Amino acid sequence: MSLHRVVEYAFFFAVLIASGYLVWQVFSPFITALALAVIIVTICYPLYEIIERNVYKNNKSLAAAITTVMAVVVIILPLIFISSVLVRELVSFYQTLGAGGELPIDRYIENIEQTVQVYLPGFSIDLTEQIKQSAEWFVGNIGRIFAGTISTVFVVLISLIGSFYFFRDGREFLKILIKISPLSDKDDSVILSRLAVAVRSVATGILLVSLLQGTLAALGFTIFGIERAVLWGAIGAVLAMLPGVGTPAIMIPGILFLFFTGDVGAAIGLLVWMIVSIIVIDNIVAPQLMSRGNKLHPFIVLISVLGGISAFGPIGFIIGPVIITLFVVLLEIYNQYTVDSSNKTRK
Repeated sequence: MSLHRVVEYAFFFAVLIASGYLVWQVFSPFITALALAVIIVTICYPLYEIIERNVYKNNKSLAAAITTVMAVVVIILPLIFISSVLVRELVSFYQTLGAGGELPIDRYIENIEQTVQVYLPGFSIDLTEQIKQSAEWFVGNIGRIFAGTISTVFVVLISLIGSFYFFRDGREFLKILIKISPLSDKDDSVILSRLAVAVRSVATGILLVSLLQGTLAALGFTIFGIERAVLWGAIGAVLAMLPGVGTPAIMIPGILFLFFTGDVGAAIGLLVWMIVSIIVIDNIVAPQLMSRGNKLHPFIVLISVLGGISAFGPIGFIIGPVIITLFVVLLEIYNQYTVDSSNKTRK
C-alpha cells in the first residue's frame, strides 16, 4: 500500500472518530429519552402494524400518532399514577412513625421478644425502628429523586416524539442500520430479533407480571382489612421479580398477622385469595405474556435488571437485560463463525 493511501486512510478514520465523538456529545443528553422511545416502540410495534393496516389509506403518520397516544394512556399515565400513590403512601407511613405511631403488629413482636429474652437476654427485633429508618432514607431522598421533575417531563416529551418517528420510519432506520453493518444481513436480523424479544420479555413479562401480582396483593390486603395495602403491594411487586420468591413472601405474613390478631375469617379469605391469584397469574397470565424466545436464565435476568438500574437508573431495568442479550448473541455468532471456519479448515 502506498504512503499516499495510508495517509488517506489515517485522515479518513481520524475525521470519522472525531465526528463520531461530536455526534455523541450532541446526542448524549437525549440517550435516556431515545432509549425509552426505542423500548416503547419495540413493545407496541405489533399494535402499530395492526393500526396501520386499518387506518385511512394505511397512513403511517396517523397510525404512528394513534399508537403513541395509546402508549401514553396505557403505559405512561398508569406508571405516573402508581408512582404518585406509592410516594404519598410512603410519606404518610413515615409521618405516622415519626409522630410516635406504632405498627399494628408491634405488641405481638413485644410478646415474642419477651419470650425469647428469657433464654437470650438482650434479644430485640425492633421492627418499627428498622422500618422507620428505611422510610426515612426514602423520604429524605424524594426531593433528590423528583428534583429533576422538569427534566423528567422533558425526557418523556422527547421520548414520545421519538416514538412517533420510530413508529412511522422505523423500518427505514433498520434498513440503514443493516446496510452499514459489516455483519451479514442474516446475523443482523438475528441480533435485532433477539434484542426485541429481550425487551418484550422484560417489559411485558417480568415487569407486567410483577405489577399484576403486586396489584392483586394490594387488593387482597384492602379487601381483608390490612392497612397500607398500596405500600405492601409495591413491596410484593418488587419481591415478585425475584425467582422463587413472589408475593407470598409478603402475603403469608399478612395471613399470619390476621390469624394471630383473631381475625381467622379474614386470614382464611386472604389465603384463598393468594392461592387463586397465584394460580391465575402463574398458569394463565404469565405464559401468555412471557416471551418464549428469551434464552436468558431467570437469575441472569435478575442480576442484569439490578445491575442495569444501578448503572443507568430506572430505565436500566430494561437496558441491562438488553445489553446482556446483545453480548450473548454476539458470542453465539462468533462461535458459529469459529465452528464454520474450523470445518472448512478440516476439509
